[in-house]
Amino acid sequence: MSSSIARAAGVFAVVAGLHLSSGPAATQGAAETTTYRNARYGFSLSYPYRQFLPQEPFVEAGRMWISRDGNARMYAAAVPNADRMSLRDYRALILKQNYPGAELDYAPVRKTWFVVSGTRDDVMFYERVTFTCGGRLINRWAMLYPVAERDHYDRIVEQVAKDYRAGRRNCG
Repeated sequence: MSSSIARAAGVFAVVAGLHLSSGPAATQGAAETTTYRNARYGFSLSYPYRQFLPQEPFVEAGRMWISRDGNARMYAAAVPNADRMSLRDYRALILKQNYPGAELDYAPVRKTWFVVSGTRDDVMFYERVTFTCGGRLINRWAMLYPVAERDHYDRIVEQVAKDYRAGRRNCG
């Protein structure tokens, strides 16, 4: 496995492995969104900017956001598929590294993309992976949040998913 794919999988594993605090969700301004556009790879997503704060360090491959109350995490990135992993193999890698023992409740697989969504312990997760550039570029975004706040964060996931656009720049 190439180092870029391993790093990307590792970053998502860190995000997936974070223990989230539990407290009331910050709802003020949740409907007001801004759009993040990745200059290097061309993907974009819109998110509620009053709820999620971008985290440093900023990297070319993507960005991480944490909710103001610390209850949720969101990450988006793209990496070259240097090893030319298949969609099926990459999905298996994601499930093994990021969500071992998780219970999936939504997991469609299509020709160029898949979603894994479900619960692990007291954390909900939603992750979308899209292969672009003929499979040479892997685009991903994920959100993790407490099960207890599912009603609130599910609406945000739906909004982000609706506005998300996979990138097709720097296909390599």
